[in-house]
Amino acid sequence: MENLDADFMPIVRSGAWADIGFRRRMEDVYLRLDNFILDYGLENFTDGPSAFYGVFDGHDGKDAAEFACDHLPRFIFEDDDFPMEIEQVVASAFLQTDAALFEAYQLNAAPASGTTALAALVVGRLLLVANAGDCRAVLCRRGSAIEMSRDHKPSCIREKSRIETSGGYVCDGYLNGQLNVARALGDWHMEGMKNVDGGSGPLSAEPELMTTKLTEEDEFLIIGCDGIWDVFRSQNAVDFARRKLQEHNNPVTCSKDLVDEALKRKSRDNLSVVVVCFQSQPPPNLVAPRSRVHRSFSEAGVRELQSILDSLEI
Repeated sequence: MENLDADFMPIVRSGAWADIGFRRRMEDVYLRLDNFILDYGLENFTDGPSAFYGVFDGHDGKDAAEFACDHLPRFIFEDDDFPMEIEQVVASAFLQTDAALFEAYQLNAAPASGTTALAALVVGRLLLVANAGDCRAVLCRRGSAIEMSRDHKPSCIREKSRIETSGGYVCDGYLNGQLNVARALGDWHMEGMKNVDGGSGPLSAEPELMTTKLTEEDEFLIIGCDGIWDVFRSQNAVDFARRKLQEHNNPVTCSKDLVDEALKRKSRDNLSVVVVCFQSQPPPNLVAPRSRVHRSFSEAGVRELQSILDSLEI
């Protein structure tokens, strides 16, 4: 298996779908680049895929989400250290985007708003996911859901501890009683959330990064805003998407299937999802291994069964 995996190179195919849902306005934005080398005019540095995907869930408007969708990839791809220092570059790009939002806000070039941000890069066999907020990325590995991000909710133990250390507080699950995410870009208009003079505030723009080497067992990746995950558990979404891909093998249709199902399940939020397939063929049927456990009655069980039989009138 190791030799097979060493020769494996993912074949990237992607699709996306979005719906306003039951909200009055659409604040989600997504980005889908199956070949960022071509899109950004970069010098080719890999024989494998070079793809970028992002989901941005805005609040107090769509402006910060659109701003981040435009600026975040540019800060990554225009960095001289990319792709050699890919993790440091991606983390820095989140903070640079947040700082650029502050400058735009000060100059009245951007309305007061904020956004969560999740970015996924596929460079050769490397999958890197960077997340700040409550969007989620889930990898399907031979039918099993592998979470490639953590939801940054204020009530999470690690986030709550960080918030309180930074001088903030959590009230009824809300950061400083105002925001239901612990990490986001923007929101510079909210007092007490971020430190203008530097340092860490209760609301962090720093992403959490997870990486993995893709193998032949990796089938697809689901990236979705929290409206999807309000009604899908990670494994449930993988099972659903896997069945749909087995039917039609189309990541665009699969993305729409996920959004439509979330609407049927009464998700109350905007809905955006990106599905990235790593194989040209649909997911294979899985054969459950035979159990090697030989079950038998214990002596006590046999005696109890015999007692029951003896008591029956035949």
